[in-house]
Amino acid sequence: MSWQYIYMEELLDIFESPFVVKVTKLILWILFIVFAIGFMRKLLKRRINDAAIRYKAQKGVEIFGYVLIVLMILLSFTVENHEDYTIIIGLFTAGITFTLQELILSIAGSFYIFLVRVYKPGDRIEINSIKGDVIDIDSIYTTLMEMGEWVSSDNYSGRIVKISNAFVFKGPIKNYSMDFPFVWDELNILITYGSDIEMAKKIVLDTASELLFDYTKNSLAKWKEMVARYYIENATLAPTIAVSLADNWIVLNLRYITDYKLRRVTKHNLYQEIERVISASNGKIALASATLQLLKIPELDVNLKK
Repeated sequence: MSWQYIYMEELLDIFESPFVVKVTKLILWILFIVFAIGFMRKLLKRRINDAAIRYKAQKGVEIFGYVLIVLMILLSFTVENHEDYTIIIGLFTAGITFTLQELILSIAGSFYIFLVRVYKPGDRIEINSIKGDVIDIDSIYTTLMEMGEWVSSDNYSGRIVKISNAFVFKGPIKNYSMDFPFVWDELNILITYGSDIEMAKKIVLDTASELLFDYTKNSLAKWKEMVARYYIENATLAPTIAVSLADNWIVLNLRYITDYKLRRVTKHNLYQEIERVISASNGKIALASATLQLLKIPELDVNLKK
């Protein structure tokens, strides 16, 4: 009997082993489920036009497929002796928990995000000191369109940031749009001493009230829902102004409410309109600024006598 024949018999015995057959079937089923998930995602993308519904359906198919794979892996360890089965499952669980604890925490975080509605695609959040708009949530990562960093105000930096879903258990999550999609903002108007303060206050308040009328009106209903749902005191939604005195000017601090996505535009419109009205006040109000006056040194005539 040649060594080639013996080698083939040993190889056939390996493939006929129950363990190898079980593992092979498990791998084939996992591959089938993975391809089925991809096929269903593409099918839903073609059939569903609404972006929000399509996104939730695709994520539901993906999560269902992953849960099915995990169940199949666990069932593949089933043995006839229940005591051995308990030991195997315990060792397997301990090993998986230790080696893949961050991954498991991320997957648990994804379920927590969807079930508790911590945030959803389209929300503006700040998590792990990174601020941006949520553009995707999968079973492991939350994807953000980053804001800030080297650009000022609430502008996109252009970078896509992926954050582990495990961070929902590790620190605070600031949501700019959940339940109450408005934020309070402030701007300071500096006027000179000697300006008509009452007239300046009226101009600033009237301008803000006119430009922000829609925000104030729309936020009122949302705020009533907040007061009814949470233990929170009522707040003033209309624009307010406070006056303070500085060394070189008078500060008019305007506090107002605006849409969380339009802070920069709102501030620009307010500054522009307030400056226009103040400039038309015929000198009764003057905007202040830090100035530096240079004085010419008088000429000196020096005569030296021996």
